[in-house]
Amino acid sequence: MGLDIGHSRIGVALSDPGGILASPHSIIDCTDERQDIEAIIDIITQRQVGQIVVGLPRTMDGTIGGQARKVEAFTELLSSHTDVPVEFRDERLTTVSAKRLMREVGSRKAAKKTRYDAIAAAIILQSYLDERHQI
Repeated sequence: MGLDIGHSRIGVALSDPGGILASPHSIIDCTDERQDIEAIIDIITQRQVGQIVVGLPRTMDGTIGGQARKVEAFTELLSSHTDVPVEFRDERLTTVSAKRLMREVGSRKAAKKTRYDAIAAAIILQSYLDERHQI
């Protein structure tokens, strides 16, 4: 499972059972931490998730900023509710990549209306999957 945790939405992506291909799954509209965690746990349970990969929004110079600290705190809370291992991945420019991808495959009008969070989560997860298969 890949997560792109933002201010108002959490993008969710899942891979195939073989861990080869990541696909956008859903977007969780953030309400409060408890409900957001419950929504993620429901997906983990239903889809039998074995690994969580969370995008960590580092600044362009690679440091940890305010949003990254919020993501770390949320992820720590999520980890306290599940035994599924959690790993962070640098997510710099994933939203930019997701927007570019949507422009390339669809119309501008469709791309404007699309929320990029789940696509960004898929990019984060795919990067992790690709790295694992290189080992």
